[in-house]
Amino acid sequence: MMATMRRALITGITGQDGSYLAEYLLQEGYEVHGLVRRASTFSTDRIDHLYQDPHEEGARLFLHYADLTDGTGLRRVLEETRPDEVYNLAAQSHVAVSFKQSEYTADVDGMGVLRLLEAVRDVRGQAGNGVRLYQAGTSEMFGGSPPPQSEGTPFYPKSPYAAAKVFAHHLVINYREAYSLFACNGILFNHESERRGETFVTRKITRAAARIKLGLQQHLYLGNLDSERDWGHAEDYVRAMHLMLQQDEPDDYVIATGQSHTVRAFVETVFASLDLDPDEHVRIDPRYYRPTEVDALRGDATKARTRLGWEPRVTLDTLVRRMVEHDLELARQERTLREAGHTIAPRGQAGA
Repeated sequence: MMATMRRALITGITGQDGSYLAEYLLQEGYEVHGLVRRASTFSTDRIDHLYQDPHEEGARLFLHYADLTDGTGLRRVLEETRPDEVYNLAAQSHVAVSFKQSEYTADVDGMGVLRLLEAVRDVRGQAGNGVRLYQAGTSEMFGGSPPPQSEGTPFYPKSPYAAAKVFAHHLVINYREAYSLFACNGILFNHESERRGETFVTRKITRAAARIKLGLQQHLYLGNLDSERDWGHAEDYVRAMHLMLQQDEPDDYVIATGQSHTVRAFVETVFASLDLDPDEHVRIDPRYYRPTEVDALRGDATKARTRLGWEPRVTLDTLVRRMVEHDLELARQERTLREAGHTIAPRGQAGA
């Protein structure tokens, strides 16, 4: 008898992590369902290479309109899709923006998780096989606690984003203990890629450096260059998400490389790869300082390495090379359009 195809539901499927996770799960033979927020323009560019017309025979990727602010809609999609695994990657995930939209951030990143947990609790019996839930946490929850940070490190959030994620983290533990949900928290340290949003600092750096190299801009404006972060590649980190839901018992795991670097060092590595001098092009803009800064994050992923057998595969040098090569190609395309007389709207510089 042929084994039943496993089914996964991914919130935030159009984001960086969602696109890599969808890619990975499809390779693993899953039927994948993703939640998409309704908008007047398409936001599916990160998963366009995966998409098939659902009318075609053999299609295994399906999209549904839903939002973490709408508990009824979440429950309806869960009832329709009957997933074996749910990966909650949807969030307002920009730290700087969370200071400006704190109420919205708390609603989506905190209350949104509560709505999803309630929906999963309601429908898990209908699925007949239980539902396993992954909640995307963040190293920002550690905030002011000194590195290295592990599962036992106290949380000390320093932004509305981090505070909302701490709330969600404890909700997952509570629902796991109170209702025997198979629910895991992944405390993921910074993970980047060529699919990273352009207002996040690593992508802002590689995008600007590539444009400077091709004469499309002169300066890159940043905030705190002395912040230390533990950077890995997103495709490594989505493997860890999947591994958590394949264990016999649910638990919480830090996912990190164990190595940290300053924003300044990241800038220098990127600019050196393009034979550019950062002193000539990088400027500090006080607008990009946050009301409360997180000085240093470096994760201790010993538990994930020993229990999950997880190891990061992409080095920081490879991460930088892939991001720079990708953004150089985008810059070349932009320059070609400009030379052909097309007007290109300037990109925003918010939130670095």
